[in-house]
Amino acid sequence: MARSAGLASTTSGDDQDAPPVSKKIAAGPVNKPDDVSPASPCYAEVAVDAPVRNGHTFSYHVPPYIQLQTGQLIRVPFGPRRVQGIVVALVDHPGVEQTRDVLSSSSEIPPLTDYQLVLGRWISDYYMSPLFDALALMLPPGGRLKYKTYYLHTEQILPSATPLTEYRSRVLHYIVSNKVVEESTLINAFGPRARHAAQWLVTQGLLKPRYRWAGTKVRQKTVVYGKLPDVVFESAQDTIGSLPQNAHQQRDLLQHLFTVSKPIRLTHLRRRFGTSAVNGLFVKGLLEKETRVVDRDPLESMTSRKNIAKVKLTQAQEAALSEIHSSILGDLNHSDKTFLLEGVTGSGKTEVYLQAVGKCISIGKRAIVLVPEIALTPQTIERFSSRFPGKVAVLHSGLTVGQRFDQWWKIQQGDYDLVVGSRSAIFAPIPLLGLIVIDEEHEWTYKQTDQQPRYHARDVAIKLAELTGATLLMGTASPDVETYHKAIQSGIRLLRLPDRVTPEGITKPGLLPPVTVVDMRTEFRDGNSKIFSRQLENALHETIQSGSQAILFLNRRGTAAYTRCQSCGYTQTCRRCDTTMTYHGTLAKLLCHYCGDRRNPLTQCPMCLRYKMILYGIGTEGVQREAQRMFPDVSVYRWDRDTVRKPSEYQHLLDGFRQGDASILVGTQMIAKGLHIPSVTLVGVISADVGLGVPDYRASERVFQVLFQVVGRAGRGLTPGRAIIQTFQSDNYAVRAASDQDYLNFYQLEIEKRRELHNPPYSKIIKLQHPHVNNAICEVEALRMSELLRNEREASGYNDVQIVGPTPSFPTRLRGHYRWQIILRGSDPRAFLAALNIPDSWSIDVDPVN
Repeated sequence: MARSAGLASTTSGDDQDAPPVSKKIAAGPVNKPDDVSPASPCYAEVAVDAPVRNGHTFSYHVPPYIQLQTGQLIRVPFGPRRVQGIVVALVDHPGVEQTRDVLSSSSEIPPLTDYQLVLGRWISDYYMSPLFDALALMLPPGGRLKYKTYYLHTEQILPSATPLTEYRSRVLHYIVSNKVVEESTLINAFGPRARHAAQWLVTQGLLKPRYRWAGTKVRQKTVVYGKLPDVVFESAQDTIGSLPQNAHQQRDLLQHLFTVSKPIRLTHLRRRFGTSAVNGLFVKGLLEKETRVVDRDPLESMTSRKNIAKVKLTQAQEAALSEIHSSILGDLNHSDKTFLLEGVTGSGKTEVYLQAVGKCISIGKRAIVLVPEIALTPQTIERFSSRFPGKVAVLHSGLTVGQRFDQWWKIQQGDYDLVVGSRSAIFAPIPLLGLIVIDEEHEWTYKQTDQQPRYHARDVAIKLAELTGATLLMGTASPDVETYHKAIQSGIRLLRLPDRVTPEGITKPGLLPPVTVVDMRTEFRDGNSKIFSRQLENALHETIQSGSQAILFLNRRGTAAYTRCQSCGYTQTCRRCDTTMTYHGTLAKLLCHYCGDRRNPLTQCPMCLRYKMILYGIGTEGVQREAQRMFPDVSVYRWDRDTVRKPSEYQHLLDGFRQGDASILVGTQMIAKGLHIPSVTLVGVISADVGLGVPDYRASERVFQVLFQVVGRAGRGLTPGRAIIQTFQSDNYAVRAASDQDYLNFYQLEIEKRRELHNPPYSKIIKLQHPHVNNAICEVEALRMSELLRNEREASGYNDVQIVGPTPSFPTRLRGHYRWQIILRGSDPRAFLAALNIPDSWSIDVDPVN
C-alpha cells in the first residue's frame, strides 16, 4: 500500500498569486461561475491551513481533471503561498463570484468521514479556532505539511519620502544581519507584529519572501532481505560447486543461506560476509533482493502477563456493568449513554472497564480507552493487552513518529479492536466505535493548552459519542466538580463503587487506609526542623522493618525549591521566565521548570554582595537523599520527570519497585494515579500545601484530588495500610476532606464557593491572553483590548458577560514573553466574542484549566 508518497514531498517556489476568495471576502478574478455546468458540483468549500476565523471556509474551483470528495486533503493557492486544505463541501455554485483552482489532491490519505467533519466543525466553533486546525487533528501522522515563509534582503534602498518606523527598522536590520530569517523566528524575536512589519517591507521592495513546504517526513519502514532464487534453492551443492575455489566468502554466504533456508537482512549479510561477496552473487544471479514492510509495533518489546481470567465481581460492579452493557447493546435511549463511574481508590474500576470493552468487542464493535498521563499508559496497556492479546493499539506522544504512523494506519484499516492512549487518541480513526472510556476523567492533562484548538478530550469524547452512538464511560475516585454537578443534575448517569475490593473479590468498607494529618507548625515549635515529622519517620521505620514498601509524595521536583540571600532576601530567578529557579543536586545547577534554562547557583548575592545565598525548600530529589540517609541499607527510587522520560523507563522503574528492588518510592503526581502495588502499606505526603497558593479558582480542587488519589495507593493488598499528610494548613477544607477521604463533603463545600463567586459550573469562562517581549507594550495592548471589549459589551447588550482584567498571567513572563490576560465570564461569553474580530496576537482559551 503506497501511503507515504505525498507525506514526504517537499517543493519550493516564489508564487505571487492573488489572494484566495473567502465566502465573505472578495478577490481578483480567475474563474467565472458561469463557465460551469450545473449538472455536477465543480466548486469546493475548503478549510485552509491559515490563521483565519473559526469556521470560515474558502471557495475554490475544481478543475475537471481533479476528482474530489468531501473530507479530502488538497493543496490550494492562498495569497502568495500554497497551503493545504480540507474539502468540507462540494457545491454547484461558489459563495463568491470569482474563484481560484484547486492545485492537487492527496489520494494517499483517506478522506475524513462525515462524522469527523461534523466533529471538526464543532471543535472549531466551540473552541473558536480555525477549522483546518480542528480537522487536522484527525489526519495521520505526517499528513499535515506547513508552508514556511522566509525573508531575504533585496539590497534595495527605501525612498526618502517613505518613513521607516523604529520598529520596522529593527526588523529590517535583524533580517539583513542574518541574511535569511524564517517568519516564526522573526515573531519569536519581535512579537506577532513582526509578520505585518515584514510584509510591509516586502511591499516596499526591501525584502523578498521565499516559501518552502516543511513537515515531518514519515513513511512505511521497509527492510531489504537477501534470498536464494527458487531455481538455485533446488540444487545446493551444484550451485556452491560452480563457484571459483578462491571465492571463499561467496561460498560461505551461499552455504549459510542454504542452511537457514529463509531470507536474511541484506545489511546482516554485508556485515558478515562482505559487500564484495554479496554484490558478486547478485551479478551471478545467485542472490535476489526481497523488500518487506516492517511494522513498528510499540508493544513488540513489552512482556505482557498471560491472559488473565475475569475476576469475581462485587454486587456494585455487577450493577454498574449491567447498565453499561445495556447501553452498549443499544437498550438505552441515546441520552442515557454517558456514565460517570465514581469509585473509591481500589474499588475495581479497571475491571469494569475491561469487561465493558469485552462486551463491546463481543458484538463486533470497537473501543477507545484514554488515560491522562503517558506514565500510566504502560500499566493500562499491560492489563488490557493481557485480557485482549493482539487486539490493542497504542497512540500517544511518547511513541516515535514512525510508530504513530504505523499504528494510525492499522487502526484505520480495522486491524485492532481497542485503542489505548492519552489525550490525542480520541481522534483515532477507529471504525464501528461502540465504547469510549476516560480513566481519571478529572485530570486537567486532558486539556490541550499549548496550541489551538485548545480542546478538552473529555468534551470532545462527549460529542464523539453523540455523533457515533457510542457509550461513554468516565471513571474516577475524585470527579471533576463540573462533571459531578452534571451527574447529580441528571445530565450524566451516575454509577457508584463505594467500597474497596480485596484480592478475593470481597468488599469491605473499612479497607480505606486511615489518614493522620500532621501540623508541621507544631513540629517546628517542638524543635523538629527536619522534612519528616516524627510520626512519618517512625512509620517509615516500622514499614521497612516489616518488609513492606512506602511511597513518599511531593509535587515538586529538585533538591531545593529556590536560593535566597539570607541578608537582603534576593532570590535567583530565571532570565526568561518570571519564576524562581529550582536547585538540582545531581546537576549541581539551578533549573527553570518552565523553559529548561540552567544556571550555576550564586554564592555571592549580586544585590548586597554578601556571601549568604542559601538553599531553601525541598523537592523530590532532596526527599530521596534524606530518605536514603535515614535508611542506608535499602534502595530508594525516585519517579519524576528528571528520572524517567520514556514509557520504557516508566515500565522499568515500576517493574523494579513491584519486584521489591526498592523499599521506598519518592515521586511527584506521577505516582498519585493508577498505581496498584499491594505491598505498599504507607503513603507519606511531605507537603500538602504545594499548589494551594496558586491564583486559580480550581487550586483547592486540584490539591484535594491529588491528595485523595495518592492516599489511595496505600493498603491495596491483604495488609492494611495507612497515610500521613504533613501540612502547614491543617485547617484547610481541601486537606481535611482528603484526609477523611470524603469526596461528597469536599464537593458540597466547593460547589457553594463556586455558586457564591459565580464560577463554573454556574458560568462559562474564556481566557484571552496576549504575549509580547516588551512588558509595557503588552500591557498597553491588554488595556486597549479590555476597553474595546467593554465598549462592545455596552453596544451589543451582553450585560451578563463580566470582563475581568487585564491582569498579568501566572507566571507573568514565560520563555522570554510577558503575558497579560483578560477573563470573560458569563452564561455564554462565546456568543459575545464570536461577533468580534480578535487579532491573531491574542490566544483564545475556552473553558481554561489554568
